[in-house]
Amino acid sequence: MTNNWKLHPFSKDEERVGVEIAKALRLSPVVGLLLARRGINSPEEASHFFKPKLEELHDPFLMRDMDKAVARLNMAIGRKEKILIYGDYDVDGTTAVTLVYKYLRTVGCSESSLDYYIPDRYDEGYGISYRGIDYAHQWGAKLVIVLDCGIKAVEKVAYAKSLGIDFIICDHHNPDEKLPDAVAVLDAKRKDNTYPFEHLSGCGVGFKFMQAFALDNGFSIDELCRNLDLLAVSIASDIVPVTGENRILAYHGLKRLNQNPSLGLKTIIRMSGLENTRIDMGDIVFKIGPRINASGRMMNGREAVELLLASDKETAKKCCAAIDNYNDQRRELDKSTTDEATAIVESDPEYTRNKVIVLYKPDWHKGVIGIVASRLTERYSRPTIVLTKSSEHISGSARSVEAFDIYKAIESCRDILVNFGGHTYAAGLTLAEKDLPLFTKRIQTFANENLQECQLKPSIDIDAQIELADVTPKLLRDLKRMSPFGPENTKPVFLTSGIYDAGSSRTVGKNQEHLKLDLTDAYHQIGPLKGIAFRQAASAEQIKGNKPFSICFTVEENYFNGTTSMQMLIQDISTDQ
Repeated sequence: MTNNWKLHPFSKDEERVGVEIAKALRLSPVVGLLLARRGINSPEEASHFFKPKLEELHDPFLMRDMDKAVARLNMAIGRKEKILIYGDYDVDGTTAVTLVYKYLRTVGCSESSLDYYIPDRYDEGYGISYRGIDYAHQWGAKLVIVLDCGIKAVEKVAYAKSLGIDFIICDHHNPDEKLPDAVAVLDAKRKDNTYPFEHLSGCGVGFKFMQAFALDNGFSIDELCRNLDLLAVSIASDIVPVTGENRILAYHGLKRLNQNPSLGLKTIIRMSGLENTRIDMGDIVFKIGPRINASGRMMNGREAVELLLASDKETAKKCCAAIDNYNDQRRELDKSTTDEATAIVESDPEYTRNKVIVLYKPDWHKGVIGIVASRLTERYSRPTIVLTKSSEHISGSARSVEAFDIYKAIESCRDILVNFGGHTYAAGLTLAEKDLPLFTKRIQTFANENLQECQLKPSIDIDAQIELADVTPKLLRDLKRMSPFGPENTKPVFLTSGIYDAGSSRTVGKNQEHLKLDLTDAYHQIGPLKGIAFRQAASAEQIKGNKPFSICFTVEENYFNGTTSMQMLIQDISTDQ
């Protein structure tokens, strides 16, 4: 056992509601309890949860400034003005640009009046750039629609306005007190927000804008919904809560991704080895998303948009091959940089004595420092900020643990930062190299005041304790109905005790670092049930000793050689009975 296990018992109300739901819908008893814990109070609500409807989406005009955004877009199209779609270079930004560009082309915008722009991560950095505005001006754009960035670009929007260019900003990041002087600022995190759901992805805000435009012009929503596969990729990759509207959009987006994806996504699916499998949110996070991201990390995100917009197989195949190559390069660079960063941390105990790890090396590749920060956060259970040289400044990516708002921590240092932005658990920042020691000192002070030592110990939240006999194909089928899973609707984690090795558990993997388990009960009456425990080979000897042990796990569908089977994905093992 390497983590704290936190079992959360069900309340009496949850038990009462859970039993009612399970009985009415003929569900596994524990699934009824899990639904009750997620705030579902009746069998009717559970039925809606299992099959969310697009008709339940909120009215997009509830969002502040939406009427202004639609009126300005209508004017631009009516006057045949040139419109530039501008987006961030990550998955959320590139899918958002693709969705808006594709939809506007289908409703009549000509190729000559519509273009898109993705800033270069290295030469321009995150967000709206002066170079991008100059490009818009030279091309003759009168309107720029910004997606997944722009909420803090006060000076840059003012510069664009001086050139006669209007901006519509579609963002989902935290704003400052002062908003840019754009025609419309669509962001449900505005302090004067009037929209019922504030956790849309950047692509989600773009979708709501296009939904409002369609409604205002009397267009069928069906054409827009053909792009929900892009939105599902955005929601999964940007790690936004899979609740409310995001659940509806992800549910229908995954359906489209599995049944009839766009040519570009279909090509990525094939390249990722996901053909003839049921693609879920995890597949997007670990296989599809990283390939789209690789373009912006290693080269320029524009190539990802070209792939996602591809209309012929040859173009799609060519773009996807290039992006897959970038992804291979990214993986190599990711590994070497993570190894180097880990060696630095291991060489000085001071790093792990501090509550936040701050690392800087001028020659680290800007495209992978976010991934490296994530890996170090996971490894050391500490918020981590990884920085590298970027032109005349240094810039970095921050990732955090569940108990700590890294955005607020960075915001507390805003007076010495050139730029910053992000979310509770992931943020980016730019500062002068001379200010790094002061920044490090202040971020540690903030962490000391706001983060308890006990919150840094890795833990696993367990939803329910069940018996081995409860792990059945029916349980798996019922759990699948709770998907799509993600933040705030996480895949249920179970605890089962009194487990025994059925006799054929063994270590596997290139370096024998994993455990493949065959599990049974004390009387060998159940199973054997198959399980896999990644990087837990250290428990092999105790498990093979014919002694009982406990496991916490999720129940998964395993695809192998065209065959589907049930398997337990073991999160942790305890031999302390």
